[in-house]
Amino acid sequence: MEQHRTRPPQHAPRRGTPPAHLPPQARRRPPAGRPPAPRSERPVRQPGRMPNPRLTGLGGGLFCLAVMFLLGLLDQLLFGASLTVYGVLFLPVCALTALWVRGSDLLTAPVVVPIAFAAGLLPVADDSGGILGRLMGLVTGLATQAGWLYGGTLIAGVIVIVRRVRLVNRRRRAARVG
Repeated sequence: MEQHRTRPPQHAPRRGTPPAHLPPQARRRPPAGRPPAPRSERPVRQPGRMPNPRLTGLGGGLFCLAVMFLLGLLDQLLFGASLTVYGVLFLPVCALTALWVRGSDLLTAPVVVPIAFAAGLLPVADDSGGILGRLMGLVTGLATQAGWLYGGTLIAGVIVIVRRVRLVNRRRRAARVG
């Protein structure tokens, strides 16, 4: 079966400024006759400021999953598998995941947070013997700690919504000015 083109071919050579549909990196060019500004090799971080990492959706999910699993192990070792301690530790991890995920992957944060809660619950869950006992302990832990799970997901969702609204407003202002 023959595949037909969905777009008309572009015969004209590109000259001047790139089209507006390109990403901002492609549109940034120095004016003609002026050399580009020299770039420093390392960005200078101001003292007293917190780091501001930007994780992809997958990176945010792996971060949340790894931290929750490690916190589950730590909870098992230090507190004897206290589900309340695990739930309390879950809330800041939700907030950090929602704050550190990059703008284009914002919607992944509220999705990965409950998955990470369940994965971190594995070392904390009661195991009365065997795989079925561990699975029953995991289901029981998810059922009894649903409040922490919903609370953490709500925190991540609210942070993501606020960040998304601010991002959209910033883009609108930039479109009006430029």
